[in-house]
Amino acid sequence: MSESSTASAITACIDGSGMTGAICDAAGWLSQRLSTPVRLLHVIEKSQSPVLEDLSGTIGLGSREQLLEELTSLDEQRGRLAMEHGRHLLADAEAHIREMGNIEVSSTQRHGSISEALQNYENETRAFVIGRRGEDHQTEPHRIGSKVETAVRAIHKPVLVAPSDFKAPERYMIAFDGSPESDRALDELAHSRLLSGLQGHLIMVGGKECRQQLSETCNRLVNQGMQVMAHLLQGELLPTLAQFQEEHNIDLRVMGAYSHSRFREFFVGSNTSRMISESKIPLLLLRRTED
Repeated sequence: MSESSTASAITACIDGSGMTGAICDAAGWLSQRLSTPVRLLHVIEKSQSPVLEDLSGTIGLGSREQLLEELTSLDEQRGRLAMEHGRHLLADAEAHIREMGNIEVSSTQRHGSISEALQNYENETRAFVIGRRGEDHQTEPHRIGSKVETAVRAIHKPVLVAPSDFKAPERYMIAFDGSPESDRALDELAHSRLLSGLQGHLIMVGGKECRQQLSETCNRLVNQGMQVMAHLLQGELLPTLAQFQEEHNIDLRVMGAYSHSRFREFFVGSNTSRMISESKIPLLLLRRTED
């Protein structure tokens, strides 16, 4: 199921942080599982310069004009350096991915915000890969990058959030909420090759009334070729999922957030940060365009 890079690609966002290697590894893994090219994306965000109007009462007109010229020159130099730095980052990342095997990879550099860049490539992307933290939080391993939550909520394609160390998953868990959107997302997963051959666990957190739906969904996935077992659990959602993850050595968590999903609350405000920051394994977030 090979597709052209313009029609469908794995778009991986790099920024030169210590996460870059893990992001490349995750993108390469997705590419090999889905037979899909990788597009490396580096975004240069506009720097903030001092506002000259705030200095009008303290310096003269001539000084302001000279300061404006100097700031303009500095911005131009900063921009050229940022572009050159980005080109080196992209070249190194391309080489890293090519070392993983026969993977088609290309690079793109843009100016603007990360969210706008992701939205610009959404129609050409099968899945996005981002790091749990970026340059702004390199020394804070338990915090996520300031732009991760905004990026996740801005797009409606699957997003793989990579931890600082990525390894190819062998066991995954899917948090299932029983919504029609979740059912459709599971069918899409089953028809792709992303989870093929991996040991899977379908998790539902709820009462006995959920048992029949969980069993029927699990049987449907098995009939579609997935190796998955059903588990009905009780307790608070996130702690219950975290405990199951640890007890079963899960190395990939799959969750969705849809318009009427009980998981949607975890994609609003600080809960998104909490879920991502507490996850030590890759987190595949499923989104849909009808959200």
